[in-house]
Amino acid sequence: MSSLANQLVRAEKEEIARAIRTLLGRPLVSRHDDPAAFDLIRKRRQPLIQWFDYFCGWRLVVEPRQGYARLVKVKTEPGATRPARRRRTTRAPFDRRRYTLLCLCAAELLSSPVTTIGMLAQRVVQAAAVEDGVPAFDPVRSEERAAFVDALKLLEHYGALTAMDGATDAYLDDEEAKVLYRVDTTRVIRLLAAPVPPSRVAATLPGGHPAASAGPAGEGPAGERPVGEGSPVTAELTFEARYGGDEPTATQRNLWARHSLIRRLLDEPVVHRDELTPDQAAYADSLTGRRLLRRAAGEAGFVLEERAEGFLLIDPDGIATDTRFPDDGSHAKVAALLMLDLLVTSGPVTDARLDAEAAGLLRRFPQWAKAYQSDGGGPRLAADALEVLTSFGLARRAGGRIAALPAAARYRNRPQNSGLQLQASHVQEEV
Repeated sequence: MSSLANQLVRAEKEEIARAIRTLLGRPLVSRHDDPAAFDLIRKRRQPLIQWFDYFCGWRLVVEPRQGYARLVKVKTEPGATRPARRRRTTRAPFDRRRYTLLCLCAAELLSSPVTTIGMLAQRVVQAAAVEDGVPAFDPVRSEERAAFVDALKLLEHYGALTAMDGATDAYLDDEEAKVLYRVDTTRVIRLLAAPVPPSRVAATLPGGHPAASAGPAGEGPAGERPVGEGSPVTAELTFEARYGGDEPTATQRNLWARHSLIRRLLDEPVVHRDELTPDQAAYADSLTGRRLLRRAAGEAGFVLEERAEGFLLIDPDGIATDTRFPDDGSHAKVAALLMLDLLVTSGPVTDARLDAEAAGLLRRFPQWAKAYQSDGGGPRLAADALEVLTSFGLARRAGGRIAALPAAARYRNRPQNSGLQLQASHVQEEV
């Protein structure tokens, strides 16, 4: 093969790897927001579609004319670690009310390619009034308008809704505000990443299949069906028939083991072996499993770390990374790094010990983390820092105590090159 041909093959592989990591970090890529990324995905869409289907069981939809690419990611174990967030300054996660209004807005937007904020609000009022179990929507109340605006701004962020005249924020202060929208109905439909349409949730589906176990949650009062992590409704929405339901074949079990393991590696900061199911652990230890894990990592441009305790995928360019640690972007992340050495060196600790450690940090640096410099600030800082550590797979609550997980060892306080010391000096400089 000529040198030019080698260069072309290498360039193609690099482009595919970059596109894979781009879609993992941003499952919805629009030409309007990032034309270079979208053109790369459009150019390499066939190998990308094949890669995501083979290694993850995820569907990639590329719409060149509409100008977007949507990776339909289905989590093997649905969780609340990546909530929708408000697009306004607070960036707070959506609450139940905002999710409800988001769903109502999305449903009502399917009926017309053009609408106004007033017309949409009235349609949501009518829809909420006839839906069992959905609280009435009252746009006269300012807190209701705020929740409604947050839902609309998220739809705008995803490109499903475009303000042609006026600004959505104007509705916060004025119920009579005039805003004209153009609706991309196909994109609204693509936002939902559920294998089973919600309209079929009431149907009885086979339960207990490997990819979506209903878990211990039961029926609520008066036949109410709870929605949330591990609930029957969530299990029905995420049911994937390709894995065989209650009685999978050996081929289907093997397929589920491959897809579910690679999904976890791509979605979670670290995967510890004691968190794997027996099928996943057996697949990871098999010759075929190890070969395919390394192949998937290599083709996507990741570095795969394999340890006795688990697995870790590293993106050298940070393209697939949506949040970082260590990071001085928040006081909770700084405190998490500073308190991690306590967990690594002192073994499992109680909440009281962690609270005391956080309170000690606040006393040492009285001008730092001012939002926590008040009564009860220590426990609040400890709770936020612990949330950071658990979300990154570095700590776990067990038996009433908090213990460091094996991945936390990489952040030990080492005199020769201590991330903890560097971070502490940053706090001192800020003070």
